[in-house]
Formats: sequence, structure tokens, C-alpha cells
Amino acid sequence: MNWLRWWWPALVWAGMIFSSSTDAFSGENTSRILIPFLHRLFPAARWETLATAHLLIRKSAHVTEYFLFGILIVRGIRAGRRGWDWRWTLAALAAAAGWAALDELHQSFVPSRGPSMIDVLIDFSGALFGQIVFAAVATLRARRAAGTAGVDTDNLTV
Repeated sequence: MNWLRWWWPALVWAGMIFSSSTDAFSGENTSRILIPFLHRLFPAARWETLATAHLLIRKSAHVTEYFLFGILIVRGIRAGRRGWDWRWTLAALAAAAGWAALDELHQSFVPSRGPSMIDVLIDFSGALFGQIVFAAVATLRARRAAGTAGVDTDNLTV
């Protein structure tokens, strides 16, 4: 059960992504909340502008949720080890892409939703961005730790 220590956040987040693919979070339902809110913020905005902003918010949510999901997956794969390994990144990206595809398959069975390959690509781009940030932070931490230990950081590989 030690694996659960590292994987529970990714598993919980995967469940949240799955629940977001239900009718409750369809474009029709989120527009009932977001468009009036946007209209209050920007009362002079035209309907088309508000609808575009609604769409951008929804697609930004895809990027954000998979950015976090990708980081949580690599956390599980890393399982407390330090540093960064490109194999962890590839495995995390494959898992995120697989979950994104399954999520779109799930949406094909929800009457108010539908599958979209574009959404899979948007999800994947969020996971990829998360991996880039994770690798950058892990590399900087390794360089900082090596620098304080008196190691030559110019030739350091992570």
C-alpha cells in the first residue's frame, strides 16, 4: 500500500476529471453561470464576445486540469525519488493522453456532451506544459543542491 502514498492525489484528480465530464459541466450548464457573470463584469460586451470568453474559459480549464494531472502522475511515478528522468515524463504524458482519450469516450455516452479529438490535444498540451514546468523545477533544485555541495554545475545532468 506504499504506492498509494504517491498515487492518491493523481487518482483523486482523475476522478474529478471524470466527474467534470458529466452533464453538470456541459457547455449549456456552465454558460448559465459564466455568461451572466461575464456580463456583469463586462456589461457593454456583445453576446458573441461573451460566448467566446465562455469557450476560452472552458478550454483553459482543460489545460489547467491536465497541467495538474500531469504533475500528479509524475509525482506518483517518481515515488519520492529526487531529480527528473525523461522516462518519467514520457510515462506521465502517455498516462495523461490515455486518460484524456478515455474521458472523451466517456463524454460520447453523455447526451449533452460529445467526444472531441481537439479536447484530447488541448488536454495533452496541458499535461506537456506541466511536465516542462516539473522538469525545470527538478533541474533547478538539483543544480542548487549540487551547487551548495560544491559540485561543478556546468556539466550536471539530471
